[in-house]
Amino acid sequence: MKRLITSESVTEGHPDKVCDQISDAILDECLKQDENSRVACETVTTSGLVLVVGEITTKAYAPIEKIARDTIKEIGYDDPKLGFDYSNVAVLTSLIEQSSDIAQGVDKAQGYEDGKEDYDKIGAGDQGMVFGYADNESDSYLPISVVYVQRLAKRLSDVRREGILPYLRPDGKSQVTVEYDDGKLTRIDSIVISAQHSADVELATIREDIIREVIDEVIDEDLIDENTKIYVNPTGKFVIGGPKGDSGLTGRKIIVDTYGGYSKSGGGAFSGKDPTKVDRSAAYMARYAAKNMVAAGLCDKLEIGLSYAIGIARPLSIYVDSFGTGKYDDEKLLEIVEENFDFRPKAIIDKLDLKRPIYRKTAAFGHFGRDDEDFTWERLDKVEELKKY
Repeated sequence: MKRLITSESVTEGHPDKVCDQISDAILDECLKQDENSRVACETVTTSGLVLVVGEITTKAYAPIEKIARDTIKEIGYDDPKLGFDYSNVAVLTSLIEQSSDIAQGVDKAQGYEDGKEDYDKIGAGDQGMVFGYADNESDSYLPISVVYVQRLAKRLSDVRREGILPYLRPDGKSQVTVEYDDGKLTRIDSIVISAQHSADVELATIREDIIREVIDEVIDEDLIDENTKIYVNPTGKFVIGGPKGDSGLTGRKIIVDTYGGYSKSGGGAFSGKDPTKVDRSAAYMARYAAKNMVAAGLCDKLEIGLSYAIGIARPLSIYVDSFGTGKYDDEKLLEIVEENFDFRPKAIIDKLDLKRPIYRKTAAFGHFGRDDEDFTWERLDKVEELKKY
């Protein structure tokens, strides 16, 4: 049976990603000065305006306006002709301290008594569920469509920044549809690239350049055939972009940030949140566990789901789904996961070393599948231990 599955990504100049990066840049500055900072910071942007809201409790001094402007400039919005630039945008803030009702459950989990195991002391920062996923379709342990859309978006950014295609602007999107036949990847059905550009370049030039410098540089030619559809700027032009063309909001690209639709989403965003927020840290840990399980050969694909209650350290539930690919049934795989991975918030923070200012760079081009030593949740350091099973 043939099946088509689509994934998308966006560049760092997309309005929602501008907001994610500002929020995570603020988080990084707080963690740089105070590793115990509690941050839940969201950003809204539109033409000429950035609004930063949320709750922050920290000993650090974070100059919000400067951080926002520096981030916007680094992304590439540095010219008034773009309709949105770092020097002219208005930056407004509305920030308060973390609620004491929330803080008490994080600082000391419900039911914790002095002398008990330290990892039981810190409660989850909120209720909710998270999911982690991995498969063996690529070296990144992600589905190939997710790998390709991330690389296309990154390449689109690189050819702009390196001056290879100097007419490009910061905003852009990529989309890849792959075809499976009886569960096996057979071909790429379609590729879509939408790239913001200056007004003085023709569509034919943009199409030719992007196919040559972006698509051909990223996509395996063996997966493209005469029926593969390639669309470049299908509306005809993309001059007005970024926050000038559309509003942006932190956390609105959670499928882009995660698994491209291959796995469930708990609905909680990542950016702007310190690691006591399990919708970020536990999602990282679930990915770490799933990736190591798959890499150890225990299954070809694995989804791990966790649920939490605010102020409670241990997950309320853990489930696994190997989609019928496991060397054991899912009940046994769950036992292995529970024996080898600790999903309590403080255990996660310690294991993945999450109190570091590493988050700004997670906020564009995906949180998973990245080859960067700071992305500790991508490490395969449990594989040999898991192979004993």
